[in-house]
Amino acid sequence: MIRVGVMGAAGYLGGELLRLLIGHPGTEVAHAVSTRFPGRRVDSVHPNLRAQTDLVFSAPDDLDACDMLLMATPHKATMKLLPEMRGRAKTVIDLSGDFRNPDPAVYERYYGVPHTAPELLGAFVPGVPELFRAELAEADLISVPGCMASAAILALHPLTGLIGPDVQIDARTGSSGSGALAGDANLHAERSGALRVFAPVRHRHEAEVARLTGLNARMTATGVEAVRGVQVVCHATGSADEKAVRRAYRKAYADEPFVRIVAHRTGTHRLPDPKLLSGSNYCDVGFAVDGDRITAIAALDNLVKGGAGAAVQCLNIRTGQPETLGLGFPGLHPV
Repeated sequence: MIRVGVMGAAGYLGGELLRLLIGHPGTEVAHAVSTRFPGRRVDSVHPNLRAQTDLVFSAPDDLDACDMLLMATPHKATMKLLPEMRGRAKTVIDLSGDFRNPDPAVYERYYGVPHTAPELLGAFVPGVPELFRAELAEADLISVPGCMASAAILALHPLTGLIGPDVQIDARTGSSGSGALAGDANLHAERSGALRVFAPVRHRHEAEVARLTGLNARMTATGVEAVRGVQVVCHATGSADEKAVRRAYRKAYADEPFVRIVAHRTGTHRLPDPKLLSGSNYCDVGFAVDGDRITAIAALDNLVKGGAGAAVQCLNIRTGQPETLGLGFPGLHPV
């Protein structure tokens, strides 16, 4: 049994980690760490876990040694916490943005502050099993990409060599992507019915996409009324026809347990839709071709395949357990 600690356990990502790990047959949640709620029952903050656990939130100083530490702490805070917490576990999986890019200059450009632990930046393996499975099996430091970045990376990865270097990514995300402490902009009165372009240029996830695909990625991000879900529409140019593009996707993902190709010519659900993926660890990818225009589409649940689910998938690989263990929920329809 793998003893796991979760830092930032009171947030949305932390709650999703607890949901998956409590139901995981190969893990024991030893610590659910929260700076806001030490001493309170976990199910008082995450009511979906009622009758599932008697866990109580612990303070950071109470975190004992464990086999694996999963960090769902905020950007800019994690880089200050991790050097101290690294000694509490052999393997650390980070879900923040603080260790996703090895270049401190890139970090400062996108996050607006200098990195406080630049010596660790190059030590993390990206938490994308579809691209780094062999490296993840031996990694002690793992960094899960952002939710929109994960979707775009999986949408674009099969197109290497088939499209030009310039890609424009139009990303849409639900309100849970902003976290449990997102502030006034995510009040229901402000979010309901809105299509808010909150990042018209230079969204921070574009740096992750560029790094892991080798493409010149540019991203625009819009907040939509949904609570969960991410969808990306990636615009590129190339000379491949529809058959060649389909072959590329089939070759890339034929043996992947959590990537499904959804590219049909007709039907209500002919292209990836995040609504169908709520609670699941699947990423659906699809495409459309019109002359030299190739459009790649992907959808996922931002809290699962875009965060906690990807972390558990990496945990399974790192600990030699079946990769799909604890991640079999297929999503709901209708919802």
